[in-house]
Amino acid sequence: MSSTAELVQTIVGKHGTRREHLLPILQDLAKEQRYVTEDAMIEVARALDLSAAEVYGTASFYTFLEPVPTGEHVIRICKTITCYMKGKDEVIKAIEDHLRVKLGGTTTDGKFSFFAANCIGWCHEGPAMLIDDKVYTKLTPKKAIDAINEY
Repeated sequence: MSSTAELVQTIVGKHGTRREHLLPILQDLAKEQRYVTEDAMIEVARALDLSAAEVYGTASFYTFLEPVPTGEHVIRICKTITCYMKGKDEVIKAIEDHLRVKLGGTTTDGKFSFFAANCIGWCHEGPAMLIDDKVYTKLTPKKAIDAINEY
């Protein structure tokens, strides 16, 4: 058994094999591997007796389940209209310039990946972003760069 298969079996053993456990299983895989590999999705499909297409469809729907390797730290900026109206685009440009990476990319040193998220639940204090699991709100370009420099 490969390490991916072993990891999937461990996580499935924790959650169970019912269809409603698919998302928590994928979330745990993303947490363990920093992304959800194609091999892992196939193993999950086998373990839950689902089609690989159903597992992939679920994984690709959710913003936080990346199908590609991510950096050591993941920056997610909210892309809602509310954050847009409060200056999100200026914050994105500042981050791209500072990290020298475009939205959707990973820095050459592998330290940061920079993604947009459909919503992170902080629109009332936007623009907002997450770095890993830490929330940063009421961002300005300077405030965003200061937050990144903490890492």
